[in-house]
Amino acid sequence: MKKLVFIMAVLAAPFVSAQDLPSNPEAGKCYVRCTTPDVYVNETVSITLKPAYSVLKTVPATFKTVTERVEIKAAGKKLSVVPEKWGTETISYVSKAGGNTLSISPASFTTASETIEIKPAFAQWELGAAAPDCASGNPDDCRYWCYKGYPAEFTTISTSVLSTPASVSKTALGSRDATYTKRVLISPASVVETIIPAEYKEITKTVLDKDAYTTEVTIPAVTKTISREVLKSKGGLTTWKEVECSLVEYQALPINWNLGSASLTAEAKNIIDNRLMPVLSQNPGVKVELASHTDVRGTASSNKGLSERRAQAVADYLITKGVNSSLLVANGYGETKIKNRCKEGVSCTEREHSVNRRTEFRLINN
Repeated sequence: MKKLVFIMAVLAAPFVSAQDLPSNPEAGKCYVRCTTPDVYVNETVSITLKPAYSVLKTVPATFKTVTERVEIKAAGKKLSVVPEKWGTETISYVSKAGGNTLSISPASFTTASETIEIKPAFAQWELGAAAPDCASGNPDDCRYWCYKGYPAEFTTISTSVLSTPASVSKTALGSRDATYTKRVLISPASVVETIIPAEYKEITKTVLDKDAYTTEVTIPAVTKTISREVLKSKGGLTTWKEVECSLVEYQALPINWNLGSASLTAEAKNIIDNRLMPVLSQNPGVKVELASHTDVRGTASSNKGLSERRAQAVADYLITKGVNSSLLVANGYGETKIKNRCKEGVSCTEREHSVNRRTEFRLINN
């Protein structure tokens, strides 16, 4: 197996130089290239869909009626010889005070948008096509390394912005005047005086109790939280790691998939936890291939899709357990790699068919 690893390294030149081979390898041992994967973290950003604004409401002026005692005839004197002389006088007063009415022009908005980056651009090492003159029985030993870049991803969020704020205008309410008449002494009597008492009258008038005013209610901003993936640390090629030679060959992951289903059962997750997770924990930075297969029943295209979904289901579960997605390769081979005689048109028992419905894994080079 060590020999196969060395063949791959030589055929990959000039992408892999001689210095990239394991230093001081031992005969009979197997090595795979480890990488420090790109580490991404999720962060949330808050987008303002609609800003905060104020709503103004008017409260009209209030008035009250008051009663006032006014003098309508002044005190005087009566003379026994020369009588007094009286005249009249008109007195003006405000019967209703003035105020204001208020009208509101509400706030108006215009539509806008904001574009944010939800996934940054990144690049990763990927294996290319196998060399046509590959001397190895395993085509993966003669594949080329390519450092492939992927563009950033963006999304556009519709928002609105305040165009015109709310405003208020006043309209004056006129006051109302009235008059009353009172008699006044023009000349008092002479000689003999008789005191004539003053006369009074109660009048009513409307006065301003509280002028019109506005109340302001603040409508909070409408926001939306967006989750985006951000590169925390950049990985890259690092070193070679010695691994068990059996792990570079396909190892069984005995998941009993339900017929036509790619959903992991609790039992399947337990198998992954106990069989595959310890291998990944003991070999940090090593890439693993997840391969799923089907029997020949059904169409080739449907079996290919089903096997791909099953392999991806295992990868997705590993990601939830903290495994970096860049270290996982999910491949579905459908019915192309039958292990026994049960090929198309051959009558087989369910037990024989079940041998081909399998999921496997192996450690591969980054």
